[in-house]
Amino acid sequence: MIKVLIVDDSPVIRRLLSEALSREPDLQVVGQARDGREAVELARALRPDVITLDIEMPVMDGLSALREIRRLVPRTKVIMFSTLTEKGAKETLEALSLGAFDFVTKPKGGSLTDSLHRIREELVPKIRAAVPAARAPVLPRPPKPPVFRPALLRPGVYSVVGIGVSTGGPRALMEVIPRLPATFPVPILIVQHMPPLFTTQLAQNLNNRSSLRVKEATQGEPLLKGVVYIAPGDYHMEVRASGRTKHIHLHQGPPENGCRPAVDPLFRSLAEAYGGGVVGVVMTGMGHDGREGARKIKEKGGLVIAQDEKTSTVYGMPRAVVEAGLADLVLPLSEIPQKLQEIFLRKGRR
Repeated sequence: MIKVLIVDDSPVIRRLLSEALSREPDLQVVGQARDGREAVELARALRPDVITLDIEMPVMDGLSALREIRRLVPRTKVIMFSTLTEKGAKETLEALSLGAFDFVTKPKGGSLTDSLHRIREELVPKIRAAVPAARAPVLPRPPKPPVFRPALLRPGVYSVVGIGVSTGGPRALMEVIPRLPATFPVPILIVQHMPPLFTTQLAQNLNNRSSLRVKEATQGEPLLKGVVYIAPGDYHMEVRASGRTKHIHLHQGPPENGCRPAVDPLFRSLAEAYGGGVVGVVMTGMGHDGREGARKIKEKGGLVIAQDEKTSTVYGMPRAVVEAGLADLVLPLSEIPQKLQEIFLRKGRR
């Protein structure tokens, strides 16, 4: 059983969460707290596996409570339960930087049935992903060894970088993008599974910490060297070619792999627009989004990098790429920016 502590100042939300989670055979609600101070006390007493934590609460807010919980019970995973507002997005990203495992936005309007369905679809999988040891072990197929071909790293072969990431992504991106120099010579396109407002805030945070310009992508804009484009929440991001010019195409086509934005549409479009000139990077995240897009990149002769298991918050998306035999390189997070510089700037090459 996965033990869950619910923290929210709204009795309606506490009741909703308790009802939704109690329907799951492997989840046990062990307590409820009305504010951050009570949350810290119950976390220390109950030692839950997972805490769902509201941000805006009386007595002690969620961010202050998160700091204390991380200090007192560091093995407990915290999932922020936040509002879909600009303030909620900003504080949620701060919570992720402080060590929260992930976040889910609160249901807004709709019926009780709709709210319960949303919690089951969005929150429950993240609770299970936060405590993988609690699930019955699944014996994976042995991964195919990465196929490393040094000729692929010749200067001038590649023209663009595509990055796909989900759970644990904001922290991972903060380890990669700010470590790339202002002279990085190609555009970088990122799909991070996030709703609207959150992707805007993520782009601003990365831009403030990076030498490169980081922005949320807009429809029709041309791709420029040394600019990082983040797919806006609720829009798939693709690249279209018009002569020698490449530009952004945003659309609200059906979700893929349960996501919009999704990584696969971006990777497929990059493979079509750039042929073998694509470096695809798949980092931490639940599920297998990016696997089929990585396959297209490989079919066109591009290079695929996957984050390793040890440094992934959730080894789902990169694992899917590795086990499909599509990863040319499997690297710890700290080595990914260095490898990108080797590929595009010939730094650190032996």
